[in-house]
Amino acid sequence: MSKKTIAVLTSGGDAPGMNAAIRAVARTGLTSGMRVLGIRQGYNGLLEGDLFEMDLRSVSDIIHRGGTMLYTARSPKFNSPEGVRQAAEMARKMGIDGIVVIGGDGSFRGARDLTSEGIPCVGIPGTIDNDIASSEYTIGFDTAMNTAIDMVDRLRDTMESHSRCSVVEVMGRRCGDLALQTGIAVGATTILVPEVPFDLDKDVVERMRFTKKTGKKHFIIVVAEGVGGVDRLAKDIEARTGIETRATVLGHVQRGGSPTRRDRVVASEMGYRAVTLLAEGKQNRVVVMRDGKITDLDITEALAMERTFNKKLYEIALKISI
Repeated sequence: MSKKTIAVLTSGGDAPGMNAAIRAVARTGLTSGMRVLGIRQGYNGLLEGDLFEMDLRSVSDIIHRGGTMLYTARSPKFNSPEGVRQAAEMARKMGIDGIVVIGGDGSFRGARDLTSEGIPCVGIPGTIDNDIASSEYTIGFDTAMNTAIDMVDRLRDTMESHSRCSVVEVMGRRCGDLALQTGIAVGATTILVPEVPFDLDKDVVERMRFTKKTGKKHFIIVVAEGVGGVDRLAKDIEARTGIETRATVLGHVQRGGSPTRRDRVVASEMGYRAVTLLAEGKQNRVVVMRDGKITDLDITEALAMERTFNKKLYEIALKISI
């Protein structure tokens, strides 16, 4: 019987912990008697045949590194029926029996499409936004949040020294989890997320005025990227309160850096689970965290799920950050 061949790729935005997942996939596959291929540049690399054979040492000394050793790229060509067919044909040409896809919902849709073309795929959620509805946790979220906390703590020193207000934008176009949990961790006066409409006077200015009366002299407003307009917001706050206000966009600094313990461990667990599923002949699955445990779901079912925002945690933030 020929040796089973699996491949691994990363797609979409990079996230700390992706390397730990790649490492787990490679070593689980190799120690299980499989042949393992690395695909560079995501689905683009699959289309172009940019693959290499991995051994145990291919993934040495990467568990602590941010980014992805396989690189990542958007692939407009792959996002078409013809592109998917070409990618599937390349996979067959390379003798690939299954692919582990590390990324977000867009990456999972690609994995589903490849599976429908006869190439078994299993997805692993890797995105700093924590915005995948089927999984309560995504690889990279903890590291990104800790990076944001560190940056805001540094800003706080200046805000406190000058009795200023700092409006800080963190990443998260559709999901406010990063803003919410960062805001709680840094004691933000107000947290603005795309899931909750806000009124500038009621939700920001009045809270600042109240806390100022109680003796507070500096303020932190954490805003999710999806809310937008932080420069305008900072000017409006200063105009209404008379408090010097500065806007800071943390941007892609949140994507980088050495992954935290949690991201390394969760990524390792998920990588192991993905290879186990392929070894068992399962396909069109996504590895997820549910109720704190690693499990798996059908990709189509997972993509149909709707994400729920933690309103209770948001209410807690309003109560204690005043």
